Amino acid sequence: MLCFNHFNFNVLDLDRSLAFYKQALGLTPVREKEAEDQSFKLVYLADATGSPFQLELTWLRDRKEPYNLGECEFHLAFTADDFQAMYEKHKAMGCICFENPAMGIYFISDPDGYWIEIVPAKG
Repeated sequence: MLCFNHFNFNVLDLDRSLAFYKQALGLTPVREKEAEDQSFKLVYLADATGSPFQLELTWLRDRKEPYNLGECEFHLAFTADDFQAMYEKHKAMGCICFENPAMGIYFISDPDGYWIEIVPAKG
């Protein structure tokens, strides 16, 4: 049997990304790994539900140029129990990058340009 473990996003500014994921999605660090020579750092984030799935943020010390994300044809998705409240929060943060009212979803963009889909909980 297999189960999802984590997904990785590479980030340029780890502190900025950690602040964004905390504020926008309530994700908090649950473990870290840093290279002995401090050339990279991995930080694993988890949500408050106890889900085993984690988001791994990878910071590379020598990376200065933005990552090429192509056409953003990949994304993570989160279910929001209070969809309208999350929408208003993300709107106030200025991080909504695409809305699809017909499907009842929207996307936010993190500081590095990764897209994250927000879907309402099924009622």
